[in-house]
Amino acid sequence: MPLPRGATGGHPHETAAHPLAQAPADARPHPEPPPHHSGPPTAADAHRAHPRARRRLGPATRTDADAGAGAGPAPYRPPTRALAPLRETGRLFALAATVARDMFRRPFQFREFVEQFWFVASVTILPAALVSVPFGAVIALQVGSLTQQLGAQSFTGGASVLAVIQQASPLIVALLIAGAGGSAICADLGSRKIREELDAMEVMGVSPVQRLVVPRVLATMLVAVLLNGMVSVVGTLGGYFFNVIMQDGTPGAYLASFSALAQLPDLWISEIKALIFGFLAGIVAAHRGLNPRGGPKGVGDAVNQSVVITFLLLFFVNMVLTAIYLQVVPAKGA
Repeated sequence: MPLPRGATGGHPHETAAHPLAQAPADARPHPEPPPHHSGPPTAADAHRAHPRARRRLGPATRTDADAGAGAGPAPYRPPTRALAPLRETGRLFALAATVARDMFRRPFQFREFVEQFWFVASVTILPAALVSVPFGAVIALQVGSLTQQLGAQSFTGGASVLAVIQQASPLIVALLIAGAGGSAICADLGSRKIREELDAMEVMGVSPVQRLVVPRVLATMLVAVLLNGMVSVVGTLGGYFFNVIMQDGTPGAYLASFSALAQLPDLWISEIKALIFGFLAGIVAAHRGLNPRGGPKGVGDAVNQSVVITFLLLFFVNMVLTAIYLQVVPAKGA
């Protein structure tokens, strides 16, 4: 029996297929094509073609409709790379202020201070003694040669001793502390940072600055003051030996010129310089150790940076302190 038109040969409840499903491909309705334009597609075209595309554009992409709606241009953000040195300088000063404040807060880590003092002294006392002898000798030889040309050989002792005490001794001590003790401090703090020990201390409510940085900075300051006295004595003895033995100077003239030109503020400014230089060496080493970048390799880079930055700061601060001292304290006999 022939089936009626539109019926199927399957289940009696099965309906006929949709007319569009059996229609040929050319007969199916097509969506309206987008308006033709000569240029490349823009964000506005994507917005019109897909209503949900606005969510995918993000805040950085704006359409013409957004611009016409009154949404102004994106705010200008200055490049952060140009401000990086200022940011690092601000962090260094902030750390110095925090350390100066925490020096007088309890509890004081006395055991950590003693351990760091002994460590810094043990790695710097022998190099300081060995360097001070040739330093004093070179200054004595150079000043002695110059005074001989000027006919003022009797002032060799005073000039060389003042050069050693005021300038050479604090710089020698600070350079050795920054190169030996400061690099070790920076490496120690940097390794603790990459192992997340400092973060764990902060989570437990312990301040890493008060617990670790303050004892180390105080140790470098005290070692610098004590080593400055030793270097001054050794440098003066070395200059005396080379002036008397190699340049045929007289011991009496050497000591008499020293007592005629030197005064007590010369020793005070030397100790003040050593104290400030030790503080700078400890602060810079701690700052770079607390902010390493790039894992273990970053710790090594931080150590090198701490030594270089300390050297630059030492010479600049030494120039400022010397200029202030020469303006404030008059020369002896003036």
